[in-house]
Amino acid sequence: MNIRFFIKASITAGFIMLSSNVQASDLQQRQSDLKSLQSQISKQQSALKDTNKQREKLISLLKQDEKAIASAAKKVNQTKLALAKTDKKLTELKQRQDELNTLKQTQQETLSNQLASAYLAGNHDYSKMLLNQQSPATIERLLAYYQYLNNARMESINELQQTMSELDEIQEKQVIERSELNKLILTQQQHSKRLNLEQVQRQNTLTQLQRTVNSRGAKLEQLQIEEASLKRIVEQAILANNSSPSMEGLKSRNKLKWPTKGRIRFGFGSRRSGQVKWKGVTLAAPEGQQVSAIAPGKVIYADWLRGFGMVLVVDHGKGYMSLYGHAQTLLKNAGDTVNKGETIALVGRSGGQTEAGLYFEVRHKGQAVDPARYCKR
Repeated sequence: MNIRFFIKASITAGFIMLSSNVQASDLQQRQSDLKSLQSQISKQQSALKDTNKQREKLISLLKQDEKAIASAAKKVNQTKLALAKTDKKLTELKQRQDELNTLKQTQQETLSNQLASAYLAGNHDYSKMLLNQQSPATIERLLAYYQYLNNARMESINELQQTMSELDEIQEKQVIERSELNKLILTQQQHSKRLNLEQVQRQNTLTQLQRTVNSRGAKLEQLQIEEASLKRIVEQAILANNSSPSMEGLKSRNKLKWPTKGRIRFGFGSRRSGQVKWKGVTLAAPEGQQVSAIAPGKVIYADWLRGFGMVLVVDHGKGYMSLYGHAQTLLKNAGDTVNKGETIALVGRSGGQTEAGLYFEVRHKGQAVDPARYCKR
């Protein structure tokens, strides 16, 4: 058992090292690309055409950065869940161990009393009882009594042996679970370190991107492109998806829960820039906070989208859809079925955001509607 465990641990460690090397190489390449772009931007800042090209390259690099962050954050979340599960197992094993120790003590006391009774009863001599010509009925009763005591004693011994065996098994499981817990903690630390490195890289890319969109006209153009991208994605999703007849849409007005807890930073219909208005709401919330589906449905889009970062779209049937953007990571894939209140993503800053929050939309037949119609305040 120890040899198999050692081999398994060695293989796991080797896989983690290989994965880390590949990821580090990818990060170094993107860092190199960013430095090259920075150099080009500083030389060609005055040329609008060249600036637009650099902006597109930076957006592409930002996409890579934020996808890498999403991957690392997803692994961190998975490890957290595994840690919680392992910790729960250890708690359950400890509770069972305490119960068995109490039972063991009771069984030992019972057995001790039975042995004392057997010792006292052992002063009777069966042959003497026969020679004294005691009645057969009396002898039969005594023999039945002794047999009962003997059976009870053997049963108590067997129960104690089973208890001791289960205690040994639990102790062995605890050793295995603690070892697994230690490995998960190490993995968690590695994923968290990776996540921090990716976030630094993203911030560097974002700083350069913001320099290329510092004029009002460039910002408006950027917003228009982002809205067009979102509209195209929604239209494609509608065409590609066939809603299940069992899906009932969003019937509950002002009764659904918001997808995450937080204050409304930007409300539906408020002005963003020029004639561009918000088609949804932005909820200010801590990075990494859980995002839940507002109603049952099917995921029809789960990927990075320009301006909105990591985006997940859920079809609820009868033309209703909900959209969740700026996520740190997505916990569901296209094609997955989700239940009301199920965790589908984590709050983030993707899409070039400087503050953590969730962008949330509700659409009916492709048209954005105020989410406050359906979600209670």
